Amino acid sequence: MPRDHPGQNFAMKTLVISPTYNEKKNIKALVEQVLNPNPDYHLLVIDDNSPDGTASAVKELQTEYANLHLEERPGKAGLGAAYIYGFKWALERDYEAVVQMDADLSHDPGDVPRLVKQLEVHDLVIGSRYIHGVSVVNWPIRRLILSYGANLYSSIVTGMPLKDSTGGFKAWRRDVLEAVQLDQVRSQGYSFQIEMNFRTWRRGFTIIEEPIIFADRTIGESKMSKTIMYEAIWMVWRLRIWKIFGRI
Repeated sequence: MPRDHPGQNFAMKTLVISPTYNEKKNIKALVEQVLNPNPDYHLLVIDDNSPDGTASAVKELQTEYANLHLEERPGKAGLGAAYIYGFKWALERDYEAVVQMDADLSHDPGDVPRLVKQLEVHDLVIGSRYIHGVSVVNWPIRRLILSYGANLYSSIVTGMPLKDSTGGFKAWRRDVLEAVQLDQVRSQGYSFQIEMNFRTWRRGFTIIEEPIIFADRTIGESKMSKTIMYEAIWMVWRLRIWKIFGRI
């Protein structure tokens, strides 16, 4: 259940989780930008057997960073499954704050401390692209309209009071991850983000959207697909049905 937060400054044992698939060209910059300014943070890379050698690059960086961790999975099992794995990994090791972010630097590592700071008074902090208008860089207008429309659609169907329910840059208190029944989460991609937000909201945890600027990747290939989009369209109706029948 949600609990009151005193709001005073305190150090939270923090883990940043970043799933990877073919992110060798970005991984060094990610590690440096997350850990160099924040030496007390830990970074967990979850690699799905990237053929480009991402895991090997992380292993080389581990010789320089004692707080860099790597978990290798045998194949590409999806974003949602990777984060569930990472959340459980964090809970088993007593992390108090857990941040999820993309490895392609579309999420600015410089924003991580700001999101973690908000956990002093909130349970889930969403790095929001749409809380103050539109804060997206390098997206074609078609993708921008699709993303903005998907978030509006999600809000209307589920009832969640969120401007950016599909964003993947978030900070969680461990209390939330312990409460949302991670073993019951099956969705991937956009729908994973929506489902996790919905489970958090339905349990009465406090959620705040913190403004960020989302800059589309400049190196590597996007993992977006039509399958991910169709899954998200179906998921919001499933969540609404679960809500009506009290299943979530």
